[in-house]
Amino acid sequence: MNAFNEKISEIGVVPVIKLQNPERDAAPLARALCGGGVPVAEVTFRAAGADKAIWIMRETCPDMIVGAGTVTTKENIDATIAAGGQFIVTPGFDPELVAYAQEKHIPIFPGCTTPTDYHAALKFGLELIKFFPAEQSGGLAKIKAMSAPFPQFRVMPTGGISLKNLSEYISAPVIAACGGSYMVTAELIEHQRWDEITRLCRKSREIVDAARLGSAVKDIPVAAPASGEGVSPGQYVEASIDTAQSI
Repeated sequence: MNAFNEKISEIGVVPVIKLQNPERDAAPLARALCGGGVPVAEVTFRAAGADKAIWIMRETCPDMIVGAGTVTTKENIDATIAAGGQFIVTPGFDPELVAYAQEKHIPIFPGCTTPTDYHAALKFGLELIKFFPAEQSGGLAKIKAMSAPFPQFRVMPTGGISLKNLSEYISAPVIAACGGSYMVTAELIEHQRWDEITRLCRKSREIVDAARLGSAVKDIPVAAPASGEGVSPGQYVEASIDTAQSI
């Protein structure tokens, strides 16, 4: 993947946010996310003022990656760019919007859940796509099945992702990052529970890091000892973990 997509993948989770009161909530929310080790946000156009929220979050935390979600029009793309937004996410695959975003030189991650969608994304040279709604569209099993004929793509599933299944998803090599709202629910934002949002972000990062470390350990070949050599308990497991931690 390109450098920008890699940055998102390194974080591993992308909060999907609906802000009803961006003037009040955007700045403290940005600080809460960054404080929890999740300096990325997808601010959806499901609520008015998404572009305002994007601008405030970028001003508050300049190193944060902030983009727009639920983008359904060219006007949404223009507003995102004007606000300093760095990426676009669409719920489905709209070739007109993909072409327009590429013309404007802003990354776009369209929703793709069918072979037809994947074919269309391939024609536009995309490498990271959204899989939405993930759980309702077949979940990880379908994503893995789709990766067989389309190994070019990394996927960002969104919809039904929570702390309970985050590890399962993020352990799969085809998954670049997982989108979710469980750490930025309407209730948490409305009651300004910024500490709880930070805690959930930290927990999410812990899950991502542990799952990826486990996957790295599984991929490390372990050589069998030569005949007659002694093997101490846990010798090769410890060596594998040390190697994985250095990756």
